[in-house]
Amino acid sequence: MRSLILFLQQVNIEQKIKNAPNSEYQIGVLIGSFVPFIVLAIIAYLLYYRAKKKEQNLKN
Repeated sequence: MRSLILFLQQVNIEQKIKNAPNSEYQIGVLIGSFVPFIVLAIIAYLLYYRAKKKEQNLKN
């Protein structure tokens, strides 16, 4: 089941850009490909910050 989901989520960005109607679509595809990475980085930072703050409170 997991492999099926991963297969369906694969996106061929080069193909989308090649078939883009205009330059705004290309910019949207580029931004859309970076959004998941940025969201995961923010979540990771928040988890790290929360754990560090909790550790400091336990020391005091």
